[in-house]
Amino acid sequence: MQQAVLGAILLAAVLGGRAASLEAQVRGIPVYNAGVPRGVGVYADVGFPNDEAGGGTAYAVTGRGGFGPFGATAMLSSYNPDGPGDADLSVGATLNYRVFGGPLVPLAVTLQGGIGYAKPDVGALPDDDVTELRFPVGVGLALTIPNPVLAIRPWLAPRLDIVRVSADGAEAQTDSEFALSGGIELNTLGGFGLHATYDAIFAEGGTPGVFGVGAHYTFRVPGL
Repeated sequence: MQQAVLGAILLAAVLGGRAASLEAQVRGIPVYNAGVPRGVGVYADVGFPNDEAGGGTAYAVTGRGGFGPFGATAMLSSYNPDGPGDADLSVGATLNYRVFGGPLVPLAVTLQGGIGYAKPDVGALPDDDVTELRFPVGVGLALTIPNPVLAIRPWLAPRLDIVRVSADGAEAQTDSEFALSGGIELNTLGGFGLHATYDAIFAEGGTPGVFGVGAHYTFRVPGL
């Protein structure tokens, strides 16, 4: 009984305090929706959540693949928020579908659905007792600006951010908020690139956000 009461209090605190722990999809890293890649890419990111999002630093590695109009990603992140406690690991994946755009069309419109999984350290219960699932669902708009040396790709992606938190001995709770991410990619002809992203969740009582920067390399695959 005591465990059930504690679990219920914990779930209310986690959902009621989302402004203090922005995970977007994987913890501490912005949701990325710049379109379906043409080939296979490897991305490395560093995330810097603001104070409303818990502060601290996150590191992530992502694999991305494009197969015609379809795309998929897989992510692993390590997030160490401000304050005591160890870093939290989380994993995530997305499926993408390009509904508009092509090799000769600079504007791309992409639908995206994803999932993120974590067992956050919230202090009240052991990590193994708390499970957090996140489901970002949205659309991305990206514009490729080509030039002889460097292709510039700004993008913007509104979404619905759904979070479901469960704990042993308590009924799971689900919440949803509007969120918006955007950024820019700088890509060379050889496949190497740099990127920067900002993500914000417009939650009641605050707007947690995270700024991310990173580098990536895309391997061109004939036919993709």
